[in-house]
Amino acid sequence: MRKFVRLTGAGFLLACLMSVSALAGTTLTYANFPPAPTFPCVQMEQWKAEVEKRTNGALAIQTFPGSTLLGAKNMLRGVQTGQADIGCISTSYYPGVFPLISVVNLPVAFTSTEVASKVMWDLFQKYQPDEFKNVKVLTVFTSAPSHIMSTVAVKQLSDLKGLELRASGSILKILNGLGAQGVGMPMSQTPEALQKGIVKGLVSSYDVLKDLNFAEQCQYETVTNLPVYPFVVIMNKARWESLPAETQKTLDKLSREQAIWTGQYLDDYTTKALAWAKGKYQVDVFTLTDAEYAEIRKQGEPLIAAWKADAIEAGLDAEAILAEMLALKAKYETD
Repeated sequence: MRKFVRLTGAGFLLACLMSVSALAGTTLTYANFPPAPTFPCVQMEQWKAEVEKRTNGALAIQTFPGSTLLGAKNMLRGVQTGQADIGCISTSYYPGVFPLISVVNLPVAFTSTEVASKVMWDLFQKYQPDEFKNVKVLTVFTSAPSHIMSTVAVKQLSDLKGLELRASGSILKILNGLGAQGVGMPMSQTPEALQKGIVKGLVSSYDVLKDLNFAEQCQYETVTNLPVYPFVVIMNKARWESLPAETQKTLDKLSREQAIWTGQYLDDYTTKALAWAKGKYQVDVFTLTDAEYAEIRKQGEPLIAAWKADAIEAGLDAEAILAEMLALKAKYETD
């Protein structure tokens, strides 16, 4: 009798635990590598809130900003192996791995993050590239266009001659072609490099003026509309397939909305960050002549040619993809 009571009690306890688990729903882990206040993590928290609201709490998202779970370079592998259910990758950390989506990183003078993010999403949807076949893509977006922030005034391209500027990826080659000395280094090392005079500025999007307080050191800002950087939010494929169909439908519906939200947020934030820098540090902002912007585009032509060669080698129709990107860019810029 006592054994029956114990078994009955144990069964009741197990049933209660299962009931609580069911009420709690499913929890997914979401890893990100930049600091929490920066835009990739701001969009992560917005997505989390929207998912939990739209699934009525059936899906909970546990976020890990600032490389607390996975870093930038091991994000892709970490999601594929299940160290995190979801992760945000910057494709620039994986050269050659994402040949199609890296077309968005080419120097084609995007002036709007929203436009660049819409273009990126449409390209992904149309081509469904094999480069993402081992993961589920939840959304995509880009950084804002990149500009020069410096301790010495860059009022014209000739002022770049011999100027040491921290940059990354394709921008390094463009700077070198314009006569500057591009210096590759982690963003975390840049404040000290500026202080010591190792570099005289950096090339990045204007959100860092406020987020990382570069406005304090870089008095001069030059609008250059250099490349945006693609970001992709990916999910472990097996974890995705384990979700109920209705939940999958909810997440799919949110995908393009999230791309647009992030683009609009960042366009608004970079405008506010530049205004903040003007108000607090009285920074100066310079624009270039049409001829100088044309020269920047000219310096980017070898990068476009190199991308075409790599894309063709990867079995892609490079001309069609590039033409599609430029057509979408023109379309959304006039909408």
